[in-house]
Amino acid sequence: MQIADLGDVQLHYRIDGDPEGAPIVFANSLGTDLRVWDQVVDRLPAGLKVIRYDKRGHGLSSCPDAPYSMGALVRDAERLLDLLSVRDCVFVGLSIGGMIGQGLAVKRLDMVRALVLSNTAAKIGTAQMWQDRIQAVTDHGIEALADSVMERWFARDFRAKPELQLWRNMLVQQSRAGYIGCCTAISGTDFYTPTSGLRLPCLGIAGSEDGSTPPDLVRETVDLIPGSQFHLIRRAGHIPCVEQPDEYAARLTQFLQEVGHCD
Repeated sequence: MQIADLGDVQLHYRIDGDPEGAPIVFANSLGTDLRVWDQVVDRLPAGLKVIRYDKRGHGLSSCPDAPYSMGALVRDAERLLDLLSVRDCVFVGLSIGGMIGQGLAVKRLDMVRALVLSNTAAKIGTAQMWQDRIQAVTDHGIEALADSVMERWFARDFRAKPELQLWRNMLVQQSRAGYIGCCTAISGTDFYTPTSGLRLPCLGIAGSEDGSTPPDLVRETVDLIPGSQFHLIRRAGHIPCVEQPDEYAARLTQFLQEVGHCD
């Protein structure tokens, strides 16, 4: 475990694999920490420098006062990767992590050479929907939303497994302020125009039973980028890297090979 002191925020990050390898960066979803990628990282080919981090207000990173802007979240990722001297990475973003990836690619094409947009979109939900969620968490805590979030995160078969409790625990143990802060950031984000200007290799990944970012929404976003690819993972919800890690890692590896990021 390592911590990057960026002044106004301290980000927990982890590096696995080959320290001299081609960099791949993972950014996780709302209400999770970097462990959401564990099973995928274990299945990646050798020779990659695998960087994961907890965004502000999540996991073991510090929690500045809410609200947050998407610009601040993008800047956090940019400053972390600058600190680590990362250039030409493949950036894999899940949900809000995919929004961060879009913003970072628009801002720093020297830093991002290819993009994987997983279970995300250029715009997610409506301002009113996010305001309702913020109000619910403010009044009653994350616990009040936990069961409905599990239904969006995971397909029916997975929700019948005992390990569902682990992911529910991860969600409810996140900082209330951090969760609200990131809800505010998503609420204010519409990347349709900037994302449509991107020209880089892009893979979109969706889960067939995703209740947060349905496949059509993911496809609509990746179609903004000319030449992008799209992959649908069946029997998976909003976090297919947990439900279907074999398929997720295999498709990700294929993309990395296609863009010349690994052998």
